[in-house]
Amino acid sequence: MNLTIDERIKRLTPKFHVGVIIAEVKTAKNKQLDEVISNLERTINDTIDIKDVVNLPIIKDGRDAYKTYGKDPSRYRLATESLYRRLSKGNTLYRINNVVDCGNVLSIKTRKSVAVLDYESIEGDVLIRLGKEADEYYGIGRGKLNITNIPLYEDAIGPFGSVTSDTERTMIKETTSKILLFLISFSGKETISQELDIAVNLYSTYCDAEIIEKYIL
Repeated sequence: MNLTIDERIKRLTPKFHVGVIIAEVKTAKNKQLDEVISNLERTINDTIDIKDVVNLPIIKDGRDAYKTYGKDPSRYRLATESLYRRLSKGNTLYRINNVVDCGNVLSIKTRKSVAVLDYESIEGDVLIRLGKEADEYYGIGRGKLNITNIPLYEDAIGPFGSVTSDTERTMIKETTSKILLFLISFSGKETISQELDIAVNLYSTYCDAEIIEKYIL
């Protein structure tokens, strides 16, 4: 599988980079991970007011990138901003399974949008590009979405994920045993290596992960 970033994204947002991990995992529930998430929920609720989320470092970089692309970041929110808004209001995260939940923890720790995808559901090479008006896109639990000018991930079949919402086709299932993980940065690549190390630690600890590949686009 070859992964590439479209030249238009690079031109409009030169600091756009993607941390990539391919790993074998064991999908299950994990009570220890639940405790980690509960601690993060309390910390963010206690320390961050919802009105301040839009100006948090790194999240603001993503919002500024959306504006550069011509997208309203308050109407089409980055996935990581949605997580922070939810927790700052005192709500908890949905517990799905260890693989999805680790992605949410990683997103909270890095303030970057994280996609955790079923590797076997992806066909051929992957292009990361801006969405077009003609793209038909159905987010998990959200129905049809307008993803024009939002960075998305496309394989031989079509778009299967974005920095706002992923699709049912590549979502993590109980049978998932191999994942493709994207860590999306609009802030440059200086910290991505350390953030991928955080991801490796999370997935090794809570998902018995065997890392196959780890690199930065």
